[in-house]
Amino acid sequence: MHSNAKAAPMAAASPAPPQPPGSHQAASVDEIVQSFEEADHHEVSLAGYQPEDWICLAMFWTMALLVFLQFFSRYVLNDSYAWTEELAVYCLIGVVFLGSAMCVRACRHIQVDFLYRYLPRPAGRALSTLIDILRTAFFGYAVWLTYRYIVLVGDEPMTTLFWNKAYVYWVALAGFAMMFLRSLQVSVRNWRQGYSILENPAAYESPD
Repeated sequence: MHSNAKAAPMAAASPAPPQPPGSHQAASVDEIVQSFEEADHHEVSLAGYQPEDWICLAMFWTMALLVFLQFFSRYVLNDSYAWTEELAVYCLIGVVFLGSAMCVRACRHIQVDFLYRYLPRPAGRALSTLIDILRTAFFGYAVWLTYRYIVLVGDEPMTTLFWNKAYVYWVALAGFAMMFLRSLQVSVRNWRQGYSILENPAAYESPD
């Protein structure tokens, strides 16, 4: 009986039997396969995308094709198409300005919310409302400045194609106008719901 008492704790302390080789890898492979199967059954919704998203996507792929054409003509044909570089730069300008409108709509521009953790709620609400007003006013002023710039130098030709460079400036103007409209929408939404992303960042976190 004394020997059985000693054997009991030894049996309890004995390590678990080793798993067969490759079982951990098999489990990992099964998890990966299961994740792919779940992704296959996941419904894709395009309801959250807006016009500026699709225009920006089209400009991005146009820029990518122009860069590829420049690379191909320079290193394969030994005859670089100079106009591809200029058009790619203009497409990048469009992606920047229209992409900025996307960021305004989704509240994804750089912002510091550290101060709001220590401010009383009424003070934080007032400061956030002031920021909404200033942001919207800035975009409206940028629309006016861009239009004035187009009026002054809108007839300037491009370097390689001799097209009117005003097309590029109008894209920038459209980007600022879209930023202004999206900023108005965000400001109204913040006012109705009673907080902004600065006051409550957790409410804007994606569930994914």
